[in-house]
Amino acid sequence: MKIQRMKRVLFIDRDGTLIVEPPETFQIDNLEQLEFIPAVIRNLYFIRKKLDFELVIVSNQDGLGSRDYPVETFESVQDKMINIFKNEGVIFDKVFIDPSRPEDNLPTRKPGTAMLTEYMTGDYDLENSFVIGDRLTDVELAKNLGCRAILYNKKELLDNKPELKSVCCLVASDWDTVSEFLFAKERCATIRRKTKETEIYIQLNLDGTGKTAISTGLHFFDHMLEQIGKHAGMDLDIHVTGDLKVDEHHTIEDTGIALGEALLQALGEKRGIERYGFYLPMDDCICSVALDFGGRPWLVWEVEFCREKVGDVPTEMFFHFFKSLSDAAKMNLNICANGQNEHHKIESIFKGFARAIKMAIHRDIFNYELPSTKGVL
Repeated sequence: MKIQRMKRVLFIDRDGTLIVEPPETFQIDNLEQLEFIPAVIRNLYFIRKKLDFELVIVSNQDGLGSRDYPVETFESVQDKMINIFKNEGVIFDKVFIDPSRPEDNLPTRKPGTAMLTEYMTGDYDLENSFVIGDRLTDVELAKNLGCRAILYNKKELLDNKPELKSVCCLVASDWDTVSEFLFAKERCATIRRKTKETEIYIQLNLDGTGKTAISTGLHFFDHMLEQIGKHAGMDLDIHVTGDLKVDEHHTIEDTGIALGEALLQALGEKRGIERYGFYLPMDDCICSVALDFGGRPWLVWEVEFCREKVGDVPTEMFFHFFKSLSDAAKMNLNICANGQNEHHKIESIFKGFARAIKMAIHRDIFNYELPSTKGVL
C-alpha cells in the first residue's frame, strides 16, 4: 500500500523577497518600479519543477485600498508579476494579501496566521515547510505556523531576537543559496563517541561560516582543528575529554575517527559535490593535499618531521590523525609537505586539508548528480 506524503509549503514574502522593494517608500506604485530579485525566477522554476512544495505568497500591503494606495495600482503590478512568473513556469498555488496597517493589529496581518488557517488543519507537513522572507515578521510567522524560516536578509536582524534563532534555519543573501538548501537540505552532523579512553562530542555544519569552538585538552591540536573549520568554511564544534594522563594517542586518534564520521554523515548522498586537490604555500613550506570523497579510504603521507613535538603534540600523531580521519570518512587522502619550520609545515597541512575539503564539498544544485560513472559513492 502506497503511503501518501503530506503536502509541504513554501510561504514566500513578496516585496524584498520576490521583487525589489523601494528603499524609501517600501511600496511599488507602478510598473516602472517592478524589478525582480536576482535569480528568483530561475530558482523558483527549479524548485517548482524538481521539489514537491506548494508555492504560496503571503504579503502585508499597508493600507491597500486607501487613497494613498489604490487597489488598481497594486493589481497592475501584481498581475504583471504573477504573469511573468507564470510564463517562466512558476505557478503560485495561492496568494494571500493583508491590506491592514500595523496599528490595526489584525490577526490576518503577518506574523498573524488568520489568513492561513487552511494550512493548520493537519493536512500539511508544516514541520518540513518554510517561510521565506526578508523581515523578522516572516521568521515570527514561521514560528507561529510551526514551520522553519529562511531569512532573506542579514543575520544581524536576529541578534536582538534570540528566541527566533532556533526557528531560522538559514540566512541567505541570494536565491541560489535558498535553492541549494531546499534541494540538498542541511548538511549537518552530530557525533557522540564514548569509550573507556575518550568522550567526544562533535557538531558539524558543512555550509556554515567557519565558526569554531574547539577543546581537546591539547592546545596545539586545538589550534590546528580551528584551521579546518575556518578555512573550509564549516561550523565546527569539537569537545574532547581524553586520558591525557596516559598520553595524547587516544585523544588524537579518536578525534580523527569522530571527525571523519561527521564528514561522512553530513555529506549524505554526495550528489552535486566536487572533488579537488589544493596546494598551499606557507612561508618556507609548500603543501599539497588531494582528496576524494569516493567511498574508498586510503592515505598517502609524504611528510617528515625533525622535531619530536610541536607544542604539546607529538609529531608522529599527525599521520595517525589523518589516517583515522580518512578511514572513518571513507576518503582517499594524499598529503605531501616540505619545509624547514615544523610549525609552518603542520599548519600548512591542516589549512591545505581544509581548503581541499571546501572545494570537494562544493555543490552544484543545477547539476545535482553523483560525480561518478558508477552511480554510487
